[in-house]
Amino acid sequence: MSERITTIGDITRIHAEERGDKTALYYEDRSWTYRQLDDEASRVAQALLAAGVESQDRVAFLDKNSPEYFPFLFGAGKVNAVTVAVNWRLAPPEMAYILGNAEAKVLLVGEEFVGHLAKMDLPAGTTTVVIGSGGDLVDYETWIGAGPADDPLVPSAPDDTCYQLYTSGTTGLPKGVELTNHNFFSMLPAASQEWYFDEDSVNLVAMPLFHIAGSGWGVVGLYNGGSNVLLRDVDPAEILRVIPEFGITNGLLVPAVLQFLLATPGIDATDFSTLRAMVYGASPITEEVLVGSMKAMGCKFIQAYGLTETTGGVTILRADDHDPGGPRAELLRSAGRTWGDVELRIVDPATLEDRPDGEVGEIWCRTVQNMKGYWADEEATAQAFPEGRDEDGRGWFRTGDAGYLKDGFLFIHDRVKDMIVSGGENIYPAEVENVLMAHPEVADVAVIGVPDEKWGEAVKAIITPAPGTDPSPEDLIAYTRENLAHYKCPKSIERADAIPRNPSGKILKTELRAPYWEGHDRQVN
Repeated sequence: MSERITTIGDITRIHAEERGDKTALYYEDRSWTYRQLDDEASRVAQALLAAGVESQDRVAFLDKNSPEYFPFLFGAGKVNAVTVAVNWRLAPPEMAYILGNAEAKVLLVGEEFVGHLAKMDLPAGTTTVVIGSGGDLVDYETWIGAGPADDPLVPSAPDDTCYQLYTSGTTGLPKGVELTNHNFFSMLPAASQEWYFDEDSVNLVAMPLFHIAGSGWGVVGLYNGGSNVLLRDVDPAEILRVIPEFGITNGLLVPAVLQFLLATPGIDATDFSTLRAMVYGASPITEEVLVGSMKAMGCKFIQAYGLTETTGGVTILRADDHDPGGPRAELLRSAGRTWGDVELRIVDPATLEDRPDGEVGEIWCRTVQNMKGYWADEEATAQAFPEGRDEDGRGWFRTGDAGYLKDGFLFIHDRVKDMIVSGGENIYPAEVENVLMAHPEVADVAVIGVPDEKWGEAVKAIITPAPGTDPSPEDLIAYTRENLAHYKCPKSIERADAIPRNPSGKILKTELRAPYWEGHDRQVN
């Protein structure tokens, strides 16, 4: 780790000087040293400049986990542009909205997704580059081969946005979360220490790069001068193969993936001896999966709780606080304690007054990790920081999650905003409800999360058919799949004579959820 690194563009720039011959990135049968990665990033930077990209313009990436993402990210950093990683699981209309909202000047798209372009109305003047073969479109190797490997050294300030990830909104439209150099590089030194990273780390990057748990995690490994092992897909058998082959030391996996690993043939014979630490988070974990994973891997387990808006984790359940079967076993149900400069409050969402220890309220946090704001959405940003921010940009951010504090440990209890978490993916009912309401045979609809052993929660829609119609659940689910990413679509649909609402017309989601959550002591699974 180098104190000289203060921007995204610095990561390869500095390490190329200090450890240029060291392997930075492995992907399938290919690898890049830090010098090679830096040279490629400089070629990307020159290609971006030639495409008319200026400081703080947005450039987008749309593909599964491919190695070209990293020189694209660092090359964008070298011209002070903002990288937007688009969720490849979205439907083309959803992708098009994000690219239009971001005003992306350049789109780097994987060959697998070129077919989606015909279904999108991209912003005028967008330069589209294909990883692989894209017919009439320029390919990545040709695009970056046109210019020299000269670092343009465009200045980048601490408060400049370097990264923009999109999170679904309660209005049904995604919001662009602006993360700055200061957000990342004020927390990375502490994060590296807490997660047991150093220059000898071999880091597994298996989660999708459009997630902070994928791309952000990959940045942690390279920031420290270690080596990243990148997997294209979350493949349990491949994860078990690469851990001993590359001597993986650090990894981050969501609970659903840990659960799949435990059921994967060969896990008992896998050599996990090089693993220092496994970080998990993004959704609640069962004690069975956690304890089983700890026994199987035999390394330190660390839980992180946070949001995209907080540049990832704001609380940490350290390895020493994992005590299954011991006197502190109840802490396994907690999300840990704050770290770094993070402060937490538990606030009554109705009165905005603080709640005492042990009482549930909305989780608010204040930290240098809090986002700059929602891109081009001052109203949503103001709502996220209801008490405003000081001249340094610090303020209390409302997470939308409900929980309580006990002896300094945070316990997640529920969600203020009705969000569903399925397999680590955030799903907002409003998105699904908006699609179903557009169907001519649906008069009313409510979407809720119900317990699911495999995914944590599953999406369920409760509909009232339009008069004189008889829509089948199968047809309605197929309809949603044409307009939404498949993971957002209902797994089941039920009918109701009427959707329960309060006098102001708000759907009584708690009432609808109650029958499915009987026997559960908290409303997240």
